[in-house]
Amino acid sequence: MPYDERLEERLHKLIAERNDFHEQKMFGGVGFLLRGNMCFGIWKDHLILRLGEPQAQSALRKSDVKPFDITGRAMKGWVMIAPGGMKSKETLRQWVTAAIDFVSQLPRK
Repeated sequence: MPYDERLEERLHKLIAERNDFHEQKMFGGVGFLLRGNMCFGIWKDHLILRLGEPQAQSALRKSDVKPFDITGRAMKGWVMIAPGGMKSKETLRQWVTAAIDFVSQLPRK
């Protein structure tokens, strides 16, 4: 299954005003890097978010959220959001903002 290009369009709209993102094809999907650090992306129809350990653990308590695991080994501090968990523009914005807030604290690569 190719990645969800409609979700990609929605993400582009959310970050259209920013000039510090770079988009890169990866893991059969697409990743959005903030100042060289992976921030969020798309795998199939899921949104992938880098939130850091505490916030990822908190997010996992919500429906439609699961660990980011596409290889059999979950990545710590990352989550995957199923389509049902990001239906509204506002919900998608909240998820993306959480990832941006975390990744903004990391050193530039």
